[in-house]
Amino acid sequence: MENTNNPQDQKPAFKITNWNDSSKKLKEQFSQLTESDLKFETGKEEDLLARLENRLNKKRPEVIDLINKHQTK
Repeated sequence: MENTNNPQDQKPAFKITNWNDSSKKLKEQFSQLTESDLKFETGKEEDLLARLENRLNKKRPEVIDLINKHQTK
């Protein structure tokens, strides 16, 4: 029987690698975003996600997908 309660499975697929570029791309795509909305501090990813969810009127998985789409490798 597999253990489906693996803590690693609970983590969202969300990691910010180059926020300067990503935030610029998001701002271009969504002109309603402000510098305050896009402010990122290491360790405060949840705050960033909450602001973007609210401003863009999107659910968390949608916001994470948008951010991941704009991440540079």
